[in-house]
Amino acid sequence: MLKTLAVANYRSINKLVIPLERLNVITGPNGSGKSNLYRALRLLAETAQGGVINALAREGGLDSTFWAGPENITRRMRSGEVPVQGGPRQNAVRLRLGFAAEDFSYAIALGLPKPLPEHVSYFSLDPEIKRECIWAGPIYRPASLLVNRAGAMIRAREGHSWDVLAQHTPTFDSLFDQVGSLRSSPEVLLLRETIRGWRFYDHFRSDAEAPARQPQLGTRTPVLHHDGRDLAAALQTIREIGDPEALQAAVSDAFPGATLNIAPLQGGRFAIEFYQEGLLRPLSAAELSDGTLRYLLLVAALLTPRPPTLMVLNEPETSLHPDLLPALARLIIRASEQCQVWVVSHASRLIAALQQDPECNSIVLEKNFGQTEIVGQGMLDEPAWYWPD
Repeated sequence: MLKTLAVANYRSINKLVIPLERLNVITGPNGSGKSNLYRALRLLAETAQGGVINALAREGGLDSTFWAGPENITRRMRSGEVPVQGGPRQNAVRLRLGFAAEDFSYAIALGLPKPLPEHVSYFSLDPEIKRECIWAGPIYRPASLLVNRAGAMIRAREGHSWDVLAQHTPTFDSLFDQVGSLRSSPEVLLLRETIRGWRFYDHFRSDAEAPARQPQLGTRTPVLHHDGRDLAAALQTIREIGDPEALQAAVSDAFPGATLNIAPLQGGRFAIEFYQEGLLRPLSAAELSDGTLRYLLLVAALLTPRPPTLMVLNEPETSLHPDLLPALARLIIRASEQCQVWVVSHASRLIAALQQDPECNSIVLEKNFGQTEIVGQGMLDEPAWYWPD
């Protein structure tokens, strides 16, 4: 389980260190930085997928994602004694992302390359990975450092010395792309597979052409695809190897008297049959309302027979009637007993229902002087976090 998330110099986030628990709810007014925090976590996940550079390119390039304010907002700036203004930078401009867990922790720093003659490469604006570190335990100390990537060289601790794992690592490749074996660097392999197991569900499609509305070829599906294309197969998998009672309870909780069935069609395709009280025939997925379809997608994601280490739901309340949100909250709380869950939301009814769980970690964001901060977090409330030098 992640204990801490740290982000620095990313869009509206100048410096942010967030404590995490088993169930986390991220909320705040529009423009407070919820989406930026979500995207920062997705960038962290891309490091283990080999796509962090491309992900930054899709955001407009590294230079456009940097924090646009001054390096430090002083007390006098906050009090209005002096205007908010920049000055000589004390540190190199770096986008920094990291997390702390109970076993292994990780941090990455990305920066712009040094200016080169144009004929050297057309990719001179690509960001470079400047530093990556893996250490043991939740708090970084030089003595706890296990894997250290500085520039092109990656070294792993071997007893009281260091073993060189790679000397010419491309600046656009993470250490997860270059090293990782049970023999030479088991911590890299373990952390890479852990991060690759994180699941993100963000705005399922529910339009008339949405994949979830079409009958699909059915195979065992313990993990719902991020676009919901294999919804019928995922629901049937829950019925066969998961918790069918919980599935029916989730449907009945939101739609009293309703039942769900999966019908096999010719050619190995599966179709959803949704029975509602008072109707003489079941409704197909193509006939379901947007809210009903999205609720079934969330049910399939949250009742997965193969829980991940981390599941992130970005605004799951989209298209749902407020009366469905307490039932969704109960599903999320149930899922948090099996894995760590993040919920990014601004639906007050969903947030209130989740906060009824005594273990719910509610994080409210606000923006001061253009900078995303946590409401009520003072200097002494911030978790211990140290960036590798």
